[in-house]
Amino acid sequence: MSIFNQKSKFKVKAEIRTVRQAVEPPKKKPAQPPSAKRPSSARVTPRASPHPSSASLADSTNDSLRAASDTRARKRRAGASPANNHNNSPSFSDSDDESDGDEDWEGNLDARKRQKRAHQERRLADPNRKLRHPRLWAGEDPEAVVSKRLPIIHASDVASVNDKCQPVLGLAQNEVGVRLQYPGPRHPERYELVWGKDKIEAVKDIMEVVNYVASTYLTDDEAHVFLDQNTGIYRRLEKSKNTKDGAGFKAALKEYNERLFALQKKGVIAKNLDAMHGIPRELVAFILDQVYDRTVAPNVELLAKYENGTDNVYGELLHPFISDMLERTSLTSDKVFVDLGSGVGNVVLQAALETGCESWGCEMMENACNLAEAQQKEFSARCRLWGIASGKVHLERGDFRKNDKILAALKRADIVLVNNQAFTSQLNDNLVNMFLDLRPGCKIISLKTFVHDNKLAENDVATSILDVEHLTYPEEYVSWTSASGTYCISTRKG
Repeated sequence: MSIFNQKSKFKVKAEIRTVRQAVEPPKKKPAQPPSAKRPSSARVTPRASPHPSSASLADSTNDSLRAASDTRARKRRAGASPANNHNNSPSFSDSDDESDGDEDWEGNLDARKRQKRAHQERRLADPNRKLRHPRLWAGEDPEAVVSKRLPIIHASDVASVNDKCQPVLGLAQNEVGVRLQYPGPRHPERYELVWGKDKIEAVKDIMEVVNYVASTYLTDDEAHVFLDQNTGIYRRLEKSKNTKDGAGFKAALKEYNERLFALQKKGVIAKNLDAMHGIPRELVAFILDQVYDRTVAPNVELLAKYENGTDNVYGELLHPFISDMLERTSLTSDKVFVDLGSGVGNVVLQAALETGCESWGCEMMENACNLAEAQQKEFSARCRLWGIASGKVHLERGDFRKNDKILAALKRADIVLVNNQAFTSQLNDNLVNMFLDLRPGCKIISLKTFVHDNKLAENDVATSILDVEHLTYPEEYVSWTSASGTYCISTRKG
């Protein structure tokens, strides 16, 4: 069915379970130091379309897109040694014959259809959210000269021939430059069709953008020319990649740019966005990955500097974990989210983009604060690039126990996140005292409980003000270990 008449377009079945008895510590893999592994993308949800042609191709693209996302997640780790990164060449087809890839695609269609059905339920859209960016270009003054460029970090700024990256698809160094159109403004992004270790993989990035634009922003009829399994633009990009046909890839990309620009000029993108009230979590993750790749990843070694035995230890909750928590706590565009110890701002930005809520964060580590500000700037520009209005983002520096703006936001907060995995007992006790000012019903998400069995209830502030639910999260949900683990959602009593 079309994305514009689904009843539950964004509902996703929760992957976590409630545990109402003592939880045994999970068996963990060999411990790793807290790291800044980049947020990994959620699985790509196939397009819901009544037309077999576009639906089948959307299914066929998902394995490669998910593999690209997983590859990026493995590459972006703070402090990762070269020996741990074995992917030293472009992940294109080993054969110049496109038939091998086609046979694999045909043989896996049934599995992909089953995958599509399994992921059809998406997170319910927020009917009060206005998704269209206020500065989205809807075709006004199409001949006007654009004097001011959108201040994004272009892919070619961080992955280019000048950065010692190698041309791909059989192209010469002077042939690698291309531009990629997005649904928001008239400004394209500059790419170079190159490959370099731990760099943005331009070919994969471009193909993912084409897929997300066609499958999210367009109706089935509008998307047909992009996603037809035999002649669609995405299929042509895929064939050109597999056969290392640089000229064919650039020709298909040029047609994509022209067709998307024509739809923007007619106001089609604006009209479709006005009919939407939420975006798939996999697109949220991809946009955040783009921001991270252009700001944090080039400087990720800064996050490897932490102090053992203190509160200044860095670790990240990954995209799927955050999406699950946002759904479980029913965060919507009219609510307030606060992250105490927000690091480089990943969760603050994800909450604002995924739900449209007012989103606050506070961090005291200088390097993390600097990277968070860089992410916020790129995030704002990239939301406009995608034509999406996020919630308001507020990132504060310093000690959240003493920051007046954060203390004021806490009094209005609906959801508070505290990644207290490495917090000292003193800081956790300080937090409990801060929770006295929370509104009744406010939910606190934490990695460790604030209520301890060895305290007398009448003397334990946490027990008197919090109802605690103990939960588990699956593997690959946090940056410091690949093992599963436990967390808590505490509700402020009335």
